[in-house]
Amino acid sequence: MNRRVKGILFAEYVRMIRGNKQHDWTTQLWPDDLAFLQQKVDLAGWYPMETFERFGNAILGFLALDQLEAVRMWGRFSVDELRAAQPNLVAPGDPVETLQRFRVLRATYFDFPAIELAMLIDDEAHIVISYHMGARAEEAASMQTMGFFERQLELAGATNVDAKLVERSWAGDARTLLRLSWDLMR
Repeated sequence: MNRRVKGILFAEYVRMIRGNKQHDWTTQLWPDDLAFLQQKVDLAGWYPMETFERFGNAILGFLALDQLEAVRMWGRFSVDELRAAQPNLVAPGDPVETLQRFRVLRATYFDFPAIELAMLIDDEAHIVISYHMGARAEEAASMQTMGFFERQLELAGATNVDAKLVERSWAGDARTLLRLSWDLMR
């Protein structure tokens, strides 16, 4: 199965790599990957997930210095940028509706079920993460996803957001499960 990611997400990785011209990316990326760096990214287009994974691994190693907490923070930061492009990403004052909206929007970012909202109640959610990547990339993508949802919930008015990866596929669990809990702002 050829998994694909939407250009709006792919473009972020391309920008990060292009912005660091002093690094020799040819040692970490395939020739087909490098071709994407020479092209204009169509934000509405679809791009190969395999290239996205290799871009992510290269960025993790060179820019984030393998620091997963930096990846988590980048996930938080990316919400604001994505929200600028899609203002309906957040329902102000309504964390549950915000997560419901993401459930719908997820299909616009990936053409496979990378993120599934398994359980959602007033102050808790369980999210199954499955990008189908290698262990290193899957862990980094899960940390980025955690940061994304933390920030998204905060923008929706949630307080005391707590996020934990309670199951981790790269550590031998059958799946990756992110548990989110929060308090409702009154």
